[in-house]
Amino acid sequence: MTQTKGQNGGWSPYVAGALSGVVSILSVALAGKYFGASTSFVTSAGMLEKLVSAGRVATMDYFLLEIPAVDWQWMFVAGIFLGAWLASHTDGSFRWQAVPDRWAARFGSGRGLRAAAAFGGGLVAMFGARLAGG
Repeated sequence: MTQTKGQNGGWSPYVAGALSGVVSILSVALAGKYFGASTSFVTSAGMLEKLVSAGRVATMDYFLLEIPAVDWQWMFVAGIFLGAWLASHTDGSFRWQAVPDRWAARFGSGRGLRAAAAFGGGLVAMFGARLAGG
């Protein structure tokens, strides 16, 4: 019998992975939509820019194809954050932490290096996602 709790009291990665797979299959079967997140971040940037310069956003080629508005994918990404927060609160593992323990043990507890590495990793991930058409 599969346990729903992992060794640290959080969700078992096997159960969480299986549930994510089921949700992914249902998303394609019922809505014809694949999971994706990278476009949502660009859409969010467009929505913020519309607050400052709506005319400029209205003339950008990308935003003529991808209208910067709340859509299913944007809500999906918001749901990821909400779901992660809810799961960490229900299992008691939530805590604010700028530098994770494992990072601090290897690289030190400096926030600057951690922030630079996180930003750089995000750039690489977004570049790869956009390169792949995501």
